[in-house]
Amino acid sequence: MKTIGLIGGMSWESSQVYYQLVNEAVRDRLGGLHSAKCILYSVDFAQIEELQHAGKWEEAGEHMADAARSLEAAGADLIILCTNTMHKLADHILGATTLPFVHIADATASKIKADGHRRVGLLATRFTMEQDFYKGRLRDTHGLEVLTPDEEGRQTVHAIIYEELCRGVIREDSKQAYLKIVADLIEAGAEAIILGCTEIGLLISQADCTVPVYDTTQIHAIAAVEAALEK
Repeated sequence: MKTIGLIGGMSWESSQVYYQLVNEAVRDRLGGLHSAKCILYSVDFAQIEELQHAGKWEEAGEHMADAARSLEAAGADLIILCTNTMHKLADHILGATTLPFVHIADATASKIKADGHRRVGLLATRFTMEQDFYKGRLRDTHGLEVLTPDEEGRQTVHAIIYEELCRGVIREDSKQAYLKIVADLIEAGAEAIILGCTEIGLLISQADCTVPVYDTTQIHAIAAVEAALEK
């Protein structure tokens, strides 16, 4: 079994879900008392969030590169970045280490395509919904058509992530707001919905939706385990 290096803390609310999921997946595949060999590098999200909203992405990228180097030095065999938004800086990680990197968008797109879907709705931070680093990869590399909420919807989704979910706050009215936005995306033609922020699965799930839901946290964690258990 390879050792998984996790860059987490963005937020720790979802990073703890990653830790649970990778260990459950290893147990399910290997049985008995098996658990994942993993190393977690957890950042102070307040620093990262400030850099995000100030547009200081290069400085944030240096933090990601430092985390990757630390994981490699600690003995990790592969790296996952436990956040969708910070995949904007995936190249900083790839440039800082020789380790394999499991990209969250690739893992998610592979599952969506395997299920036969091509037009998907995306819920995420404004950075992920509005910039091309994520949507463009889904479109250009994987041939998916990506629909996003309107301006008001994007602001609602983004605010709930940072002001509530990243702080561990779960509110029923926020859930209903998300489900209204999901319904609008379905009406616009979305065949499936990507929960494209690792905290969104704390608020809504497949049980709440009438079309397939792809929780990137779950998909990414399982993809990491599959990579770690490859012969």
